[in-house]
Amino acid sequence: MRILMVGTGYVGLVSGACFSDFGHEVVCLDRDAAKIEALQRGEIPIWEPGLDALVDANVKAGRLSFTTDLREGARDAEVIFIAVGTPSRRGDGFADLSYVFGAAREIAAVLDGFAVVVTKSTVPVGTGDEVERTIRDLRPDAEFAVVSNPEFLREGAAIEDFKRPDRVVVGTDDPRAREVMERVYRPLNLNRAPVMFTSRRTSELIKYAANAFLATKITFINEIADLCDRVGADVQEVARGIGLDNRIGSKFLHAGPGFGGSCFPKDTLALMQTGQQAGAPLRLVETTVAVNEARKAGLAGRVAQALGGSAAGRRVAVLGLAFKPNTDDMRDAPALALLPALREMGAEIVAHDPVAGPNAQALMPWLQLADGPYAAAHGADALVIVTEWDAYRALDLKRLLQAMRGRVVVDLRNIYRPEEIARLGFDYTSIGRPHRHG
Repeated sequence: MRILMVGTGYVGLVSGACFSDFGHEVVCLDRDAAKIEALQRGEIPIWEPGLDALVDANVKAGRLSFTTDLREGARDAEVIFIAVGTPSRRGDGFADLSYVFGAAREIAAVLDGFAVVVTKSTVPVGTGDEVERTIRDLRPDAEFAVVSNPEFLREGAAIEDFKRPDRVVVGTDDPRAREVMERVYRPLNLNRAPVMFTSRRTSELIKYAANAFLATKITFINEIADLCDRVGADVQEVARGIGLDNRIGSKFLHAGPGFGGSCFPKDTLALMQTGQQAGAPLRLVETTVAVNEARKAGLAGRVAQALGGSAAGRRVAVLGLAFKPNTDDMRDAPALALLPALREMGAEIVAHDPVAGPNAQALMPWLQLADGPYAAAHGADALVIVTEWDAYRALDLKRLLQAMRGRVVVDLRNIYRPEEIARLGFDYTSIGRPHRHG
Protein backbone atom coordinates (compact mmCIF):
# COMPACT_ATOMS: atom_id res chain seq x y z
CA MET A 1 0.00 0.00 0.00
CA ARG A 2 1.05 3.60 -0.49
CA ILE A 3 0.90 5.61 2.73
CA LEU A 4 1.46 9.31 3.36
CA MET A 5 2.57 10.30 6.87
CA VAL A 6 1.98 14.00 7.56
CA GLY A 7 4.43 15.00 10.27
CA THR A 8 7.93 13.70 10.99
CA GLY A 9 7.96 14.11 14.74
CA TYR A 10 8.30 11.21 17.13
CA VAL A 11 5.05 9.48 16.20
CA GLY A 12 5.19 10.20 12.47
CA LEU A 13 8.80 9.18 11.93
CA VAL A 14 8.64 5.99 14.00
CA SER A 15 5.30 4.97 12.49
CA GLY A 16 6.40 5.75 8.95
CA ALA A 17 9.63 3.79 9.33
CA CYS A 18 7.82 0.79 10.84
CA PHE A 19 5.08 0.78 8.18
CA SER A 20 7.75 0.82 5.48
CA ASP A 21 9.51 -2.06 7.22
CA PHE A 22 6.22 -3.99 6.92
CA GLY A 23 6.55 -3.60 3.15
CA HIS A 24 4.30 -0.58 2.57
CA GLU A 25 5.49 2.31 0.43
CA VAL A 26 5.64 5.28 2.80
CA VAL A 27 6.22 8.97 2.17
CA CYS A 28 6.88 11.10 5.26
CA LEU A 29 6.01 14.76 4.81
CA ASP A 30 6.95 17.85 6.80
CA ARG A 31 6.73 21.56 6.08
CA ASP A 32 10.16 22.09 7.66
CA ALA A 33 12.44 21.93 4.61
CA ALA A 34 15.62 21.78 6.73
CA LYS A 35 14.27 18.80 8.64
CA ILE A 36 13.37 16.96 5.44
CA GLU A 37 16.77 17.69 3.92
CA ALA A 38 18.43 16.32 7.07
CA LEU A 39 16.31 13.16 6.92
CA GLN A 40 17.21 12.73 3.26
CA ARG A 41 20.87 12.83 4.34
CA GLY A 42 20.16 10.14 6.91
CA GLU A 43 20.20 12.45 9.94
CA ILE A 44 17.57 11.46 12.53
CA PRO A 45 16.19 14.39 14.57
CA ILE A 46 15.23 12.31 17.62
CA TRP A 47 17.11 9.75 19.68
CA GLU A 48 15.30 6.42 19.63
CA PRO A 49 17.18 3.10 19.82
CA GLY A 50 17.29 1.37 16.43
CA LEU A 51 15.46 4.09 14.52
CA ASP A 52 18.47 5.28 12.50
CA ALA A 53 19.16 1.77 11.19
CA LEU A 54 15.48 1.15 10.43
CA VAL A 55 15.16 4.39 8.46
CA ASP A 56 18.39 3.75 6.58
CA ALA A 57 17.43 0.20 5.59
CA ASN A 58 14.01 1.19 4.26
CA VAL A 59 15.26 4.27 2.41
CA LYS A 60 17.83 2.06 0.67
CA ALA A 61 15.09 -0.47 -0.13
CA GLY A 62 13.04 2.29 -1.78
CA ARG A 63 10.08 1.92 0.57
CA LEU A 64 10.61 5.09 2.62
CA SER A 65 11.10 8.64 1.36
CA PHE A 66 10.79 12.21 2.63
CA THR A 67 9.27 15.28 1.02
CA THR A 68 7.84 18.75 1.58
CA ASP A 69 5.54 18.42 -1.43
CA LEU A 70 2.07 17.43 -0.19
CA ARG A 71 0.56 16.94 -3.63
CA GLU A 72 3.34 14.62 -4.69
CA GLY A 73 3.25 12.78 -1.36
CA ALA A 74 -0.50 12.26 -1.54
CA ARG A 75 -0.44 10.99 -5.11
CA ASP A 76 -1.97 7.49 -5.20
CA ALA A 77 -1.94 7.33 -1.38
CA GLU A 78 -4.66 5.03 -0.03
CA VAL A 79 -4.06 6.15 3.55
CA ILE A 80 -3.03 9.60 4.81
CA PHE A 81 -1.97 9.72 8.46
CA ILE A 82 -2.06 12.97 10.40
CA ALA A 83 0.79 12.71 12.92
CA VAL A 84 1.39 16.32 13.92
CA GLY A 85 1.88 17.75 17.39
CA THR A 86 -0.98 18.45 19.80
CA PRO A 87 0.77 20.33 22.64
CA SER A 88 -1.08 21.72 25.62
CA ARG A 89 -2.57 25.10 24.82
CA ARG A 90 -1.27 27.90 27.00
CA GLY A 91 -3.75 29.19 29.52
CA ASP A 92 -6.27 26.35 29.69
CA GLY A 93 -4.30 23.14 29.14
CA PHE A 94 -6.57 21.99 26.31
CA ALA A 95 -4.92 20.25 23.37
CA ASP A 96 -3.81 22.70 20.67
CA LEU A 97 -5.39 21.26 17.53
CA SER A 98 -4.29 23.98 15.14
CA TYR A 99 -1.71 21.69 13.48
CA VAL A 100 -4.28 18.91 13.08
CA PHE A 101 -6.87 21.15 11.44
CA GLY A 102 -4.20 22.86 9.35
CA ALA A 103 -3.15 19.45 8.03
CA ALA A 104 -6.80 18.57 7.32
CA ARG A 105 -7.26 21.72 5.25
CA GLU A 106 -4.13 21.04 3.24
CA ILE A 107 -5.07 17.38 2.71
CA ALA A 108 -8.51 18.44 1.43
CA ALA A 109 -6.86 20.37 -1.39
CA VAL A 110 -4.98 17.34 -2.75
CA LEU A 111 -7.47 14.47 -2.36
CA ASP A 112 -7.89 12.59 -5.63
CA GLY A 113 -9.82 9.34 -5.43
CA PHE A 114 -10.88 7.52 -2.27
CA ALA A 115 -8.48 7.89 0.64
CA VAL A 116 -8.66 7.14 4.36
CA VAL A 117 -7.54 10.09 6.47
CA VAL A 118 -6.29 8.81 9.83
CA THR A 119 -5.70 10.88 12.95
CA LYS A 120 -2.63 9.30 14.53
CA SER A 121 -2.06 12.35 16.71
CA THR A 122 -3.49 12.21 20.22
CA VAL A 123 -6.68 14.26 19.96
CA PRO A 124 -9.69 14.93 22.22
CA VAL A 125 -13.05 13.27 21.66
CA GLY A 126 -14.85 14.74 18.67
CA THR A 127 -11.74 15.87 16.80
CA GLY A 128 -12.33 13.33 14.04
CA ASP A 129 -15.82 14.79 13.50
CA GLU A 130 -14.30 18.24 13.08
CA VAL A 131 -11.60 16.96 10.71
CA GLU A 132 -14.31 15.34 8.60
CA ARG A 133 -16.38 18.56 8.55
CA THR A 134 -13.31 20.59 7.61
CA ILE A 135 -12.48 18.39 4.64
CA ARG A 136 -16.13 18.05 3.59
CA ASP A 137 -16.68 21.81 3.63
CA LEU A 138 -13.63 22.41 1.47
CA ARG A 139 -14.11 19.43 -0.85
CA PRO A 140 -17.76 18.32 -0.99
CA ASP A 141 -16.85 16.28 -4.07
CA ALA A 142 -14.08 14.27 -2.43
CA GLU A 143 -14.29 10.57 -1.54
CA PHE A 144 -12.73 9.93 1.85
CA ALA A 145 -13.27 8.56 5.35
CA VAL A 146 -11.81 9.88 8.59
CA VAL A 147 -10.52 7.27 11.04
CA SER A 148 -9.04 7.45 14.55
CA ASN A 149 -5.95 5.31 15.15
CA PRO A 150 -4.15 6.47 18.32
CA GLU A 151 -0.55 5.46 18.99
CA PHE A 152 0.60 3.66 22.13
CA LEU A 153 4.37 3.95 21.76
CA ARG A 154 6.76 4.14 24.68
CA GLU A 155 9.74 6.36 24.03
CA GLY A 156 12.85 4.21 24.16
CA ALA A 157 10.95 1.10 23.07
CA ALA A 158 8.85 2.52 20.24
CA ILE A 159 9.90 0.16 17.45
CA GLU A 160 9.20 -2.93 19.54
CA ASP A 161 5.86 -1.44 20.64
CA PHE A 162 4.86 -0.72 17.05
CA LYS A 163 5.78 -4.16 15.73
CA ARG A 164 4.55 -6.15 18.73
CA PRO A 165 1.77 -4.03 20.19
CA ASP A 166 -0.53 -4.91 23.08
CA ARG A 167 -3.36 -3.74 20.85
CA VAL A 168 -4.15 -1.63 17.81
CA VAL A 169 -7.22 0.59 18.19
CA VAL A 170 -9.07 1.73 15.06
CA GLY A 171 -12.10 3.98 15.27
CA THR A 172 -14.43 3.90 12.26
CA ASP A 173 -17.98 2.94 11.29
CA ASP A 174 -17.17 3.00 7.58
CA PRO A 175 -16.88 -0.55 6.08
CA ARG A 176 -14.62 0.63 3.27
CA ALA A 177 -12.27 2.37 5.68
CA ARG A 178 -12.23 -0.69 7.93
CA GLU A 179 -11.12 -2.88 5.04
CA VAL A 180 -8.30 -0.44 4.22
CA MET A 181 -7.11 -0.34 7.83
CA GLU A 182 -7.19 -4.13 8.02
CA ARG A 183 -4.79 -4.20 5.07
CA VAL A 184 -2.56 -1.55 6.69
CA TYR A 185 -2.12 -3.69 9.80
CA ARG A 186 -2.25 -7.14 8.16
CA PRO A 187 1.50 -7.69 8.72
CA LEU A 188 0.78 -7.78 12.46
CA ASN A 189 -1.31 -10.92 12.00
CA LEU A 190 1.85 -13.01 12.36
CA ASN A 191 2.29 -11.62 15.88
CA ARG A 192 -1.42 -12.09 16.59
CA ALA A 193 -1.73 -8.52 17.80
CA PRO A 194 -5.36 -7.74 18.65
CA VAL A 195 -6.83 -5.11 16.34
CA MET A 196 -9.80 -3.52 18.05
CA PHE A 197 -12.37 -1.78 15.86
CA THR A 198 -14.68 0.65 17.58
CA SER A 199 -16.41 3.97 16.98
CA ARG A 200 -14.27 7.00 16.23
CA ARG A 201 -15.14 8.85 19.42
CA THR A 202 -14.53 5.77 21.55
CA SER A 203 -11.14 5.29 19.94
CA GLU A 204 -10.17 8.89 20.70
CA LEU A 205 -11.15 8.46 24.35
CA ILE A 206 -9.30 5.14 24.78
CA LYS A 207 -5.95 6.84 24.29
CA TYR A 208 -6.60 9.52 26.90
CA ALA A 209 -8.17 7.10 29.36
CA ALA A 210 -5.18 4.74 29.10
CA ASN A 211 -2.63 7.46 29.75
CA ALA A 212 -4.65 8.99 32.57
CA PHE A 213 -4.97 5.61 34.27
CA LEU A 214 -1.21 4.96 34.05
CA ALA A 215 -0.46 8.46 35.32
CA THR A 216 -2.83 7.86 38.23
CA LYS A 217 -1.10 4.57 39.03
CA ILE A 218 2.29 6.33 39.16
CA THR A 219 0.91 9.08 41.37
CA PHE A 220 -0.74 6.55 43.69
CA ILE A 221 2.51 4.69 44.38
CA ASN A 222 4.33 8.01 44.85
CA GLU A 223 1.87 8.98 47.58
CA ILE A 224 2.25 5.54 49.16
CA ALA A 225 6.02 6.14 49.08
CA ASP A 226 5.54 9.36 51.05
CA LEU A 227 3.52 7.42 53.60
CA CYS A 228 6.25 4.77 53.75
CA ASP A 229 8.76 7.51 54.57
CA ARG A 230 6.66 8.55 57.55
CA VAL A 231 5.84 5.10 58.95
CA GLY A 232 9.07 3.23 58.20
CA ALA A 233 7.80 0.89 55.49
CA ASP A 234 9.49 -0.01 52.19
CA VAL A 235 7.58 1.15 49.11
CA GLN A 236 9.30 -1.33 46.82
CA GLU A 237 8.06 -4.22 48.91
CA VAL A 238 4.60 -2.63 49.11
CA ALA A 239 4.57 -2.27 45.31
CA ARG A 240 5.62 -5.88 44.86
CA GLY A 241 3.03 -7.05 47.36
CA ILE A 242 0.16 -5.30 45.61
CA GLY A 243 1.53 -5.86 42.11
CA LEU A 244 1.39 -9.63 42.53
CA ASP A 245 -2.38 -9.24 42.57
CA ASN A 246 -3.22 -9.81 38.89
CA ARG A 247 -6.08 -7.35 39.16
CA ILE A 248 -3.48 -4.64 39.83
CA GLY A 249 -0.27 -5.77 38.11
CA SER A 250 3.30 -4.65 38.76
CA LYS A 251 3.80 -2.15 35.94
CA PHE A 252 3.87 1.58 36.69
CA LEU A 253 4.24 0.94 40.41
CA HIS A 254 7.74 2.40 40.68
CA ALA A 255 8.01 5.32 43.08
CA GLY A 256 10.01 8.27 41.83
CA PRO A 257 10.13 12.01 41.17
CA GLY A 258 6.82 12.18 39.28
CA PHE A 259 5.79 11.58 35.69
CA GLY A 260 6.88 13.72 32.76
CA GLY A 261 7.41 13.30 29.04
CA SER A 262 5.47 14.04 25.89
CA CYS A 263 2.24 12.22 26.76
CA PHE A 264 1.13 11.96 30.37
CA PRO A 265 1.32 15.67 31.35
CA LYS A 266 -0.46 17.03 28.28
CA ASP A 267 -2.93 14.14 27.96
CA THR A 268 -4.11 14.34 31.55
CA LEU A 269 -4.61 18.09 31.17
CA ALA A 270 -6.53 17.64 27.92
CA LEU A 271 -8.74 14.93 29.44
CA MET A 272 -9.47 17.20 32.40
CA GLN A 273 -10.61 19.92 30.02
CA THR A 274 -12.76 17.50 28.04
CA GLY A 275 -14.47 16.34 31.22
CA GLN A 276 -15.13 19.88 32.38
CA GLN A 277 -16.52 20.95 29.01
CA ALA A 278 -18.76 17.88 28.89
CA GLY A 279 -20.11 18.52 32.39
CA ALA A 280 -18.49 15.33 33.71
CA PRO A 281 -15.44 16.55 35.67
CA LEU A 282 -12.78 13.90 36.26
CA ARG A 283 -11.84 14.58 39.87
CA LEU A 284 -9.40 11.70 40.11
CA VAL A 285 -7.47 12.93 37.06
CA GLU A 286 -7.50 16.49 38.36
CA THR A 287 -6.01 15.33 41.65
CA THR A 288 -3.41 13.23 39.84
CA VAL A 289 -2.22 16.29 37.92
CA ALA A 290 -2.10 18.47 41.04
CA VAL A 291 -0.24 15.88 43.13
CA ASN A 292 2.29 15.23 40.38
CA GLU A 293 3.06 18.92 39.92
CA ALA A 294 3.48 19.38 43.67
CA ARG A 295 5.81 16.39 43.79
CA LYS A 296 8.13 17.79 41.13
CA ALA A 297 8.07 21.19 42.81
CA GLY A 298 9.18 19.60 46.09
CA LEU A 299 12.19 17.70 44.72
CA ALA A 300 14.72 20.42 45.50
CA GLY A 301 13.49 20.47 49.09
CA ARG A 302 14.29 16.76 49.37
CA VAL A 303 17.84 17.41 48.23
CA ALA A 304 18.26 20.38 50.58
CA GLN A 305 16.98 18.30 53.48
CA ALA A 306 19.51 15.56 52.68
CA LEU A 307 22.21 18.26 52.75
CA GLY A 308 21.23 19.23 56.27
CA GLY A 309 18.57 21.79 55.41
CA SER A 310 20.29 24.05 52.88
CA ALA A 311 21.76 23.68 49.39
CA ALA A 312 23.32 27.15 49.37
CA GLY A 313 26.95 27.08 48.31
CA ARG A 314 26.88 23.33 47.80
CA ARG A 315 27.96 21.52 44.65
CA VAL A 316 25.30 19.08 43.42
CA ALA A 317 25.97 16.41 40.81
CA VAL A 318 22.90 15.32 38.85
CA LEU A 319 22.80 12.03 36.96
CA GLY A 320 20.10 11.89 34.32
CA LEU A 321 18.17 14.73 32.69
CA ALA A 322 15.69 13.15 30.24
CA PHE A 323 12.27 12.28 31.62
CA LYS A 324 13.08 8.57 31.24
CA PRO A 325 15.95 6.40 29.97
CA ASN A 326 16.61 5.67 26.29
CA THR A 327 15.40 9.03 25.03
CA ASP A 328 16.68 12.59 24.74
CA ASP A 329 13.19 13.99 25.41
CA MET A 330 13.15 16.77 28.01
CA ARG A 331 9.44 17.57 27.83
CA ASP A 332 8.11 18.02 31.39
CA ALA A 333 11.13 16.13 32.74
CA PRO A 334 11.45 16.24 36.55
CA ALA A 335 14.94 17.69 36.04
CA LEU A 336 13.33 20.85 34.67
CA ALA A 337 11.68 21.42 38.06
CA LEU A 338 14.57 20.22 40.21
CA LEU A 339 17.60 21.94 38.71
CA PRO A 340 16.31 25.54 38.52
CA ALA A 341 14.96 25.24 42.07
CA LEU A 342 18.34 24.05 43.36
CA ARG A 343 20.00 26.93 41.52
CA GLU A 344 17.55 29.34 43.18
CA MET A 345 18.63 27.90 46.52
CA GLY A 346 22.23 28.81 45.70
CA ALA A 347 23.56 25.42 44.64
CA GLU A 348 26.14 24.87 41.92
CA ILE A 349 24.93 22.14 39.55
CA VAL A 350 26.93 19.82 37.31
CA ALA A 351 24.98 17.21 35.35
CA HIS A 352 25.43 14.24 33.07
CA ASP A 353 23.04 12.40 30.77
CA PRO A 354 24.07 9.86 28.10
CA VAL A 355 22.13 11.65 25.33
CA ALA A 356 19.90 14.47 26.65
CA GLY A 357 22.60 16.91 27.74
CA PRO A 358 22.40 19.24 24.71
CA ASN A 359 18.60 19.38 24.86
CA ALA A 360 18.72 20.12 28.59
CA GLN A 361 21.33 22.83 28.13
CA ALA A 362 19.20 24.46 25.42
CA LEU A 363 16.45 24.83 28.05
CA MET A 364 18.83 25.72 30.90
CA PRO A 365 21.76 27.56 29.29
CA TRP A 366 23.50 27.99 32.66
CA LEU A 367 23.76 24.23 33.16
CA GLN A 368 27.25 22.73 33.44
CA LEU A 369 27.58 19.38 31.67
CA ALA A 370 30.13 16.73 32.57
CA ASP A 371 31.57 14.06 30.27
CA GLY A 372 30.55 11.21 32.55
CA PRO A 373 29.05 10.34 35.94
CA TYR A 374 32.39 10.38 37.78
CA ALA A 375 33.34 13.73 36.25
CA ALA A 376 29.98 15.11 37.38
CA ALA A 377 30.57 13.74 40.89
CA HIS A 378 34.06 15.28 41.20
CA GLY A 379 34.08 17.60 44.20
CA ALA A 380 30.30 17.29 44.71
CA ASP A 381 28.68 17.60 48.12
CA ALA A 382 25.67 15.58 46.92
CA LEU A 383 24.84 13.25 44.08
CA VAL A 384 21.24 13.10 42.82
CA ILE A 385 20.04 10.28 40.55
CA VAL A 386 17.14 11.64 38.49
CA THR A 387 16.90 9.27 35.50
CA GLU A 388 17.48 5.52 35.81
CA TRP A 389 19.78 5.01 32.82
CA ASP A 390 21.41 1.57 32.74
CA ALA A 391 24.79 3.33 32.82
CA TYR A 392 24.03 4.50 36.37
CA ARG A 393 22.85 1.17 37.78
CA ALA A 394 26.27 -0.36 38.39
CA LEU A 395 28.54 2.58 39.16
CA ASP A 396 31.82 1.93 40.96
CA LEU A 397 30.64 3.21 44.32
CA LYS A 398 34.13 3.34 45.86
CA ARG A 399 35.34 5.45 42.94
CA LEU A 400 32.26 7.65 43.32
CA LEU A 401 32.97 8.18 47.01
CA GLN A 402 36.57 9.12 46.26
CA ALA A 403 35.46 11.61 43.60
CA MET A 404 32.95 13.37 45.82
CA ARG A 405 33.67 15.93 48.50
CA GLY A 406 30.57 14.99 50.47
CA ARG A 407 28.78 11.71 51.04
CA VAL A 408 25.15 12.55 50.31
CA VAL A 409 23.35 10.49 47.65
CA VAL A 410 19.71 11.21 46.82
CA ASP A 411 18.37 8.36 44.70
CA LEU A 412 15.06 9.50 43.20
CA ARG A 413 14.70 6.21 41.29
CA ASN A 414 15.58 3.66 44.01
CA ILE A 415 18.15 1.91 41.84
CA TYR A 416 20.55 1.04 44.69
CA ARG A 417 20.18 -1.16 47.77
CA PRO A 418 20.21 1.09 50.85
CA GLU A 419 22.27 -1.33 52.94
CA GLU A 420 24.94 -1.77 50.27
CA ILE A 421 25.50 1.90 49.55
CA ALA A 422 25.36 2.97 53.20
CA ARG A 423 27.92 0.28 54.12
CA LEU A 424 30.46 2.09 51.95
CA GLY A 425 29.97 5.31 53.90
CA PHE A 426 27.33 7.19 51.93
CA ASP A 427 24.50 9.14 53.53
CA TYR A 428 21.78 7.63 51.37
CA THR A 429 18.25 8.92 50.80
CA SER A 430 15.78 7.22 48.45
CA ILE A 431 12.03 7.33 47.82
CA GLY A 432 9.77 5.53 50.28
CA ARG A 433 12.55 3.48 51.90
CA PRO A 434 14.31 3.91 55.25
CA HIS A 435 17.09 6.52 55.30
CA ARG A 436 20.56 5.01 55.65
CA HIS A 437 23.62 6.68 57.19
CA GLY A 438 27.12 5.46 56.38
